[in-house]
Amino acid sequence: MSTSLWFDDPRQFIRNELRNFFRDTGSLWGGTTGGWSSARQRTGVFPPVNIYDNGEGFRIRAEMPGVDTDSLDISCKADQLVIRGERTLEEAGEDANYHRREREGGTFRRAVNLPEPIDADKVHAKYDRGILDVFAPRAEEARPRKIEVK
Repeated sequence: MSTSLWFDDPRQFIRNELRNFFRDTGSLWGGTTGGWSSARQRTGVFPPVNIYDNGEGFRIRAEMPGVDTDSLDISCKADQLVIRGERTLEEAGEDANYHRREREGGTFRRAVNLPEPIDADKVHAKYDRGILDVFAPRAEEARPRKIEVK
């Protein structure tokens, strides 16, 4: 059985070192007992979001199971959208011992910068089954305009 040294394939060595760094860093941020969900453990933020451009504006989808809509506060200004809220979790009880604790409760704030200004008056949101879906249309001055050639 031969052992590969780092100088045999430096690219593989670097890939392994980076993989180990990010795997190990997760344990420093809470690991399996620190209370952060796996998505938060990977990115270091809550809630995890996907943002995409559909041509008219930006759709922001955030996973936030267990968050009551009454605690949500969404605001926007220029090219930034801010989501604030609180997630409360039931405690297991005084005499319970956790075997694993990956979910966390408490207040959160997530600010996302968008690539272009948005029209704050036309932003709308809905929350369904733990997913917050926000649509932020581009500001009129940021929308592409067709130029007629004469």
